Amino acid sequence: MTPEREFDLLVVGGGINGAGIARDAAGRGLRVALAEQGDFGGATSSASTKLIHGGLRYLEHYELRLVAEALAEREVLLRLASHIARPLRFVMPHAAGLRPAWMIRAGLWLYDRLGGRTSLPRSESVRLTPDGYGAGLAPQFRHGHAYSDAWVDDARLVILNLRSALAHGAALMPRTRLIAARRHGGRWLATLEDVRSGVRFETAARVLVNAAGPWVGPVLEACGGSTAPAAVRLVKGSHIVVPRVHAGEHAYILQNDDRRVVFVIPYERAFSLIGTTDVAVSGMEEARAIGSEETRYLLAAVNRYLARPLGEPDVVWSYTGVRPLYDDGSSNPSETTRDYTLVVDERDGVAQLVVYGGKITTYRRLAESALARLSPWLKPRRPAWTHTEPLPGAVADRAAALAALHAQYPELPGTLLDTLFARHGALAAEVLGDARTPRALGRDFGGGLCEREVGWFIAHEWAATPDDVLWRRTKAGLHMGTAQRAAFAAWFGALEKAA
Repeated sequence: MTPEREFDLLVVGGGINGAGIARDAAGRGLRVALAEQGDFGGATSSASTKLIHGGLRYLEHYELRLVAEALAEREVLLRLASHIARPLRFVMPHAAGLRPAWMIRAGLWLYDRLGGRTSLPRSESVRLTPDGYGAGLAPQFRHGHAYSDAWVDDARLVILNLRSALAHGAALMPRTRLIAARRHGGRWLATLEDVRSGVRFETAARVLVNAAGPWVGPVLEACGGSTAPAAVRLVKGSHIVVPRVHAGEHAYILQNDDRRVVFVIPYERAFSLIGTTDVAVSGMEEARAIGSEETRYLLAAVNRYLARPLGEPDVVWSYTGVRPLYDDGSSNPSETTRDYTLVVDERDGVAQLVVYGGKITTYRRLAESALARLSPWLKPRRPAWTHTEPLPGAVADRAAALAALHAQYPELPGTLLDTLFARHGALAAEVLGDARTPRALGRDFGGGLCEREVGWFIAHEWAATPDDVLWRRTKAGLHMGTAQRAAFAAWFGALEKAA
């Protein structure tokens, strides 16, 4: 066993929870390894509704602790991930026959206060006008309520946490599958496999963290099962993307007659993101793509409110993720808790921590809780720290930093600089390097994507397939035509063969 394969902590799963735990632990001076069977953030963590929020509807299920923690974390993430997160105003039109106005006002009053001090505007009752908060809505909706939450680029949040983990010394292994792990001699002995080459190798760790998301069950079995009674409930959530349905930078939260809500969020400038569904599934095979009934459900939910109804031909893209929720016995998938549950399974003095559930908003607090639960087996050399250190690329003054980037590269298109800054923040200048002219950027693939940035993704962000770039590191694929996406895939394939 070589020294570089001896770790304090082996994290299995490179979604947001695994990335957050690896970052936190590495920054505390622990020797950390993380293995992910696919692309980092390639499953649930890049298939969310892209929100940093407390979860207004969770108040109806009396999940006050979860909402309070999430609202407090909203403030932390807006400060520490300022380049990929931004405040977002939500408008809920009043719909007759659904939740009464007094109930909504009471819930929003509590929502404004549960998280403590906030930098965001509080809720208010609003009039819905065609040139304001009622843009795109049918004329019968004239009154509503507005409140504040925030938006985040979920896939980039994963990558930036991992870049920070790497900077703090973590060993990161994308496309590396856990084959088996066993307790032996006071530690874990794990067999891992490089998915691309098929090469297997062993590594050892004092503690194993199962943060495999929807694959938490199979990983648990690969580790010899568990003596702790816990079960995961897989709930499929799907989203559709359509051409922009309303002017303005606010989002809508629309009540449906099944007591669920559906979000309509401004997305990638020219589009609207609509979601999500809640469908219980028995396995990942059922969740590879959105179902036609889910598409119809989302369209019906928003068409109740829109001035111009949408049809299936309006859908330009869709995506599906599976939430690995802790099975709390709820019969309705929408009522299953979104809170995280951490289960420690200790045998022969060797511990495994299993992560169930969780929200993107609370990933950082989840990581802190995980390290606290593992304190009997791990001895960090430093205290909790992730609440103060910004993620790579974060800026204190967004407008000033963007203006400085434009001044530094005056010959490059302003729209390109804006796009790069939205993805990389202060790191945009490192991405561009000495490329002072459009020609120096290399090939223009369309959709706001150039060869210089693709090279950065490959060299610094573990991108290894066209989809890694087009749909996770960026959303350039949404802005490209079919021919452009095919041309990029061919170029990328030729690049891989040459390497």
